[in-house]
Amino acid sequence: MSIPIARTRIKKLFEEAEKMFKKDKKLSNRYVEIARKIAMKVNLSMPKKYKRLFCKHCYKYLRNGVNSRVRTNKGKVVIYCMECKKYTRIPLTKRK
Repeated sequence: MSIPIARTRIKKLFEEAEKMFKKDKKLSNRYVEIARKIAMKVNLSMPKKYKRLFCKHCYKYLRNGVNSRVRTNKGKVVIYCMECKKYTRIPLTKRK
């Protein structure tokens, strides 16, 4: 599998995960798992916009206000996963 094909598949899987989240959370979590495996198989780092859509600890699809909480604290964005009760801190940087 080549990198452009992998990128389109990852994009499609995250779109499907977003659609299916209300109906079936397990299926949307499975889509995230498949997208991660595709990225690992072709040695592709996950695009930044998709990195923030799943928990780094339990790999569940995150939806703000439903199963995650997003706050800012001391120059960092803190994403708290309500599934595994862990958080991810992402530093805020100024744009150039």
